Amino acid sequence: MRVLGVDPGLTRCGVGVVEGVAGRPLTMRGVGVVRTPPDADIGHRLVAIEVGLEAWLDEHRPDVVAVERVFSQHNVSTVMGTAQASAVAMLCAARRGLPVVLHTPSEVKAAVTGSGRADKAQVGAMVTRLLRLDAPPKPADAADALALAICHIWRAPAQNRLQQAVALHAATRASNATAATRGAGNAPAPSAPSALSAPSAQKALKGRNR
Repeated sequence: MRVLGVDPGLTRCGVGVVEGVAGRPLTMRGVGVVRTPPDADIGHRLVAIEVGLEAWLDEHRPDVVAVERVFSQHNVSTVMGTAQASAVAMLCAARRGLPVVLHTPSEVKAAVTGSGRADKAQVGAMVTRLLRLDAPPKPADAADALALAICHIWRAPAQNRLQQAVALHAATRASNATAATRGAGNAPAPSAPSALSAPSAQKALKGRNR
């Protein structure tokens, strides 16, 4: 599995490509940052991010794109910019028919370091160790992108099993409901009481009058 991790941001959008499967050594295929000038118009910055991500997709041909899930922050302008960059990444992937997965920062930290409260230095150190790099990727956005890719590779088997279980449960319920509907449709209708013929009715009436 080859995963493109995207740590969204307007000024620096971290990107990293990791290849491998859970339980085996992973390999980094590329890491970097898509940059945009802070003083540029928001529309042009988003276009620049799109162009940059498209170049990464063209070069590395990932199977999946993993994007950091945007969470609430006190700085509204920052979270808005992060959400906009995140949307561009998802758009680029969806346009190519690539699956898009979202992971929260705590999920990524827990997967890579074992603690959902790890700081950026700890994440960078573990990424360096797991990918057998000479030094932590710089800036931290690039290391975070690699961590996202690692997180998804390790979590994918469990997520697939969960999705299969949910799908099987839904299919079983649908099958049972269909069978119940068919059974109700095939059940014999209750028979109406038979009407007495005219002569029989007259005899019954005479018997009552006696």
